[in-house]
Amino acid sequence: MSALLEVSGVSVTFDGFRAINNLSFTIGPAEMRAVIGPNGAGKTTFMDIVTGKTKPDTGKVLWGEKSVSLLSLSEAQIARAGIGRKFQRPTVFEDQSVAENLVLALKSPRGPLAALRFALSGPGRDRVLDLAREVGLSDHLARKAGELSHGQKQWLEIAMLLAQEPRLLLVDEPAAGMTGVEREHTTAMLVEMARTRAVVVVEHDMDFVRRLNCKVTVLHEGSVLAEGSLDHVTSDPTVIDVYLGRG
Repeated sequence: MSALLEVSGVSVTFDGFRAINNLSFTIGPAEMRAVIGPNGAGKTTFMDIVTGKTKPDTGKVLWGEKSVSLLSLSEAQIARAGIGRKFQRPTVFEDQSVAENLVLALKSPRGPLAALRFALSGPGRDRVLDLAREVGLSDHLARKAGELSHGQKQWLEIAMLLAQEPRLLLVDEPAAGMTGVEREHTTAMLVEMARTRAVVVVEHDMDFVRRLNCKVTVLHEGSVLAEGSLDHVTSDPTVIDVYLGRG
């Protein structure tokens, strides 16, 4: 199966500091991947490059079956092309209900009013219900987003990204600050999502990564240090030395 996203030979330097150093990374169209590594390893910069926030000095970032270069696209164009990013801190409209947040996020080429009209019709209403069901918020549609727990806000934001119908979802530390029950639900949700789209999870929590049961990419000093199953990478002496041994 061909890659959905292919990053090859990418480097970027900020004020003399090489944040990404000849990085290569590929992921298929329905695949889960965990990205781990010490602070300063380049995890955030990697996501910034894929989403168009940072342009690399060298290298290629190719997307989709037609291998479109993402480097020539703006952040908005990349989002429309099917790449969604979930930051660590949830950003939802706290004074709006869960349902209203989902309505605002619905994919509509004609702006918010058209989205609202679409949401009031059968297909739009069904889509909102489906999104809420997918993330476990069906019983909370009428609640204000500000009343949700931290974990529920994370799920709502993920649902708002799913409303844009992304083919690749970049998720930054989804388990941070969650209860044990919320973490289990988040694991199951991400695994289910990866059946039909690519999901990249940047995470520090090894227990959470183990539950995802997926291929792991270890970054260090802006390069891929190791790749494979969690057991494979965590038994690598270099990974232990630069990352795991520092605990």
